[in-house]
Formats: sequence, C-alpha cells, structure tokens
Amino acid sequence: MSDISLLLSLTLIAAASLSLLTTPPANGAGLNPVVEVEDDVYSLQSPDNGAGPMWSYGSSCLTRIGDRVFISAVESIAETKPLNNVRWRLLTRGAGGWDLVATGPGRTREPCPLGCFQDGSLFLSDNPTLTRPDERAGPAQPQIFFLRASRLAAPPEALVPAWDGHPSFTEHSYRSFAADPKRKELILFQNIGYTHAEWTFRDRAGNWSAHGKLKWPWGAEYPTPEPIRVCYPTIALKDHAVYFCGVSDIVEPYPEWREFKKRVTGRDWDYDFRRLFFAWSDDIRTGQFHDWIEISSRDKTCGWLTPCDLWVAPDGAVHLLWTERALDVRLRDKFFPGEKQTQALMYAVVRDGKVVLKRPLLIGGEGASGELPGDGRFQITPAGRVYVFCYVSGQTSDGRPVSENRVFEVHPDGTSGEAAVVPLKHPFRKFYTATWRSGSPPSNLLDLYGACEGKGDTYSYARLRLRGS
Repeated sequence: MSDISLLLSLTLIAAASLSLLTTPPANGAGLNPVVEVEDDVYSLQSPDNGAGPMWSYGSSCLTRIGDRVFISAVESIAETKPLNNVRWRLLTRGAGGWDLVATGPGRTREPCPLGCFQDGSLFLSDNPTLTRPDERAGPAQPQIFFLRASRLAAPPEALVPAWDGHPSFTEHSYRSFAADPKRKELILFQNIGYTHAEWTFRDRAGNWSAHGKLKWPWGAEYPTPEPIRVCYPTIALKDHAVYFCGVSDIVEPYPEWREFKKRVTGRDWDYDFRRLFFAWSDDIRTGQFHDWIEISSRDKTCGWLTPCDLWVAPDGAVHLLWTERALDVRLRDKFFPGEKQTQALMYAVVRDGKVVLKRPLLIGGEGASGELPGDGRFQITPAGRVYVFCYVSGQTSDGRPVSENRVFEVHPDGTSGEAAVVPLKHPFRKFYTATWRSGSPPSNLLDLYGACEGKGDTYSYARLRLRGS
C-alpha cells in the first residue's frame, strides 16, 4: 500500500470516531464565532521583489497589547528598484480606523514581524539594507525597533542585536522573531546561506546575553549529501526554552526530477518544500539544541509542506500544525503513476522529542472530499481551550463552490470537534493572528490580518469573538 493510500485509509477509519472535517460542517457544538470588525487596512503596489506582506507568516506581523492591536504593514518605495524597495509602516487601530504610528527609516525586502509584552512594550524586527539604491542585493544589518503603547508619539528606539561574531547578513533574511511576555525576553533567528541560522537572545535586563548558530540537518540520503536548509519556521520562546519547526528549502536534490522540472519550467532550479523538521533547546542560554527530528515528509512523491503554527501546552507537549500536499502532479505520470493527490491540514503532538500523535484534521482531494484545506492557526483561550482557525476552498459533494473560514476545537485527547463556518464577508486565504508566540495574550478574541478572497492587493483585518469558548 502506498503512503497516500495508507493516509486515506487511516483518515476514513478515523472519520467516524474523530469527527474529521471531510464533509460540510454544521455549526460546531455551540461554538458561535461572531465577526465584530472587518476592515480594509491598506493597498499595496507590488514591489516585485520575491517577498510580499505574508512572507513572514511563520512569525506574526499582527499583535495585541490589551485592547489595542498593531499591524506591521509593507509600503513600496516609489522609483526604487528591487530587491530592497519596501519599508515597514506600523499601524494601530483607533476609534476612527487605522492610524500610522511610525515608518521605517531604511529600505528592506521582507515584512517586519512584531513581538510584545503586556506591559506595553512593542518590538519590530527590521533588516535594513546597507546597499546603495542602485544595487540589487547585498549586506544588511538586523535591528529591533522598540516602542511603548502608552507613548506612541515618541520615536521608535533602534536596538542592534549582538551576534556570534560578524555574520554576513543579506536582504534574504528568512528571519523568525518571538517573544516571551511572562519573562519579558526575545529570540531572533536569521538565516545565513544554506548552512545554518544565526540566533540571538535578549534577556529580561535588555542584554543580548546569548547567541549562537543552529546548524541545519544533514541530508545524507540525497544523491549528493548536503545540509537541508530549514525555512519559514514557526518558533516559540517559553521559560528560556526555544522551539523551532520549519520546512526543507533546498534546490531539488534528485537529478532526474530536477531535469524533468527544467523541461517544464525552463529554469535550472526548483526548490523542494516537502520535509518538516523540528529542533528545540531546553534552555537557550546554554546555546545547546537537541538533534533535529523529522515530523513529516512527502519526499517520495515530490509533495509540498507548509508550517502553520506551534503551541507549547502547560505540560510541555508541543502541538504542531501544517499543510501537506501529497505530490507534484507534473511528475506523476512519469515517476509515480497512480498516486492520488490529496491536500491536508495536519496536526501532531511532540513530547520529549517523540511524535506521540499525528493525524489530518481536514483532508481533501482525489479519493477524499472536494473541500481543500489551506492555512490554519491555533487560538488559545484564557480557559486553556485550543481552537484551529483555517481556510477551506474547493467544492462540496454536490458541486457547490467553497471559499470560507472555519473554526473548531482540538480536544486534549487529540480529537477535534465540529467546525463552525465564520460569517466573514471576505474570507482570509493567507493570514497572521495575534499569536501567543509574539507575546499576545490568550483570548476569546481572534485577531486576523492578511489577504482576503477577492481583495487583490488590499490587505485586511478582522476581529472575531469565539462565543461558546
């Protein structure tokens, strides 16, 4: 039995007892999501630099401090050529709509994620270029801008992180940023080429007191062994422990697939995103990480994985969420005929470095439902309940088109409740939430910022209240 067939079989067996979302959902078990706000925030002229406002989706460009939310937006700089042709704009929602708080002083390529503490401290991770305006690419210097929610009129303070030596940072930072609001500490990762990520830790006293390198897992099984660069991670900092879960991002390692793709695309390169890796440090101050473990793989059928979210439960268990596409259909007829294409929103629990639970929360595709899951995020409530908010597209069994957001609970035993459709006028396809990983508090309010169906280059915000939670 193939990996795809086995997954489908397990899914169908589990559907009856675990309420898998493979059929159109009823309103979920008393869960009544209410849309309180639905705003357009800004429109963007595409910078055409390979990175858009959703580029940093493993971190968050949306955060909440008390009753105030902040968005790190992207602004294209007119008449400036890529790659470093955008700057950040920090926005907050006031009584009359969205107000501009501050604008980035330099040029950069990627969006700038946020972190916060609930004492009003707000941090923005920037990566301004050191190049001239006529240069396409080159060195950059990471910075953290610090503001206070109670004094937004004051200019942001630029903080320069300390690193292990003098890393050669560029505009392709692939950086990740997280906050621990309880201890008032920060962690920042930033990639260096295809070998490792540099990291730096800011302690409660405001010192960059620990820094080091996270080396990538080694791909010994490839025809030409090489490091497996890990990108787009979801990361968390909690009580000095650090958690890092990302996807492989290397040039296609199999020569026969690379040659076939070149005939299809005309390019000499194509990247793989099909292995999900997890690493963690029990105490980042020691600089030591446990060995990488592989959470999931679609390497045999040239599939596609995307990290979505990570939550560390009070008992130390790490809950992971990601999307998983079974195969690259362009290669199917030649390399794996008969395999079925599926698309799943996957869930796993890691305890003491071992995967103790792994299953699809929603699955669609050939041999399954016509409803296809997209991005998902965890939402943790003050009562400690765990919800998943996600996007679903495709069509129902009777052929009706589907494009909607759903929310459902994941129970302590790993089962999931019935889903409720969120009554948004424009569903979110790609989105950030005000996540605990950026310092936002557990809440029955679910804040969203991202790209909506039918909105083109306009980016939106919504606030939901999870009644019944």
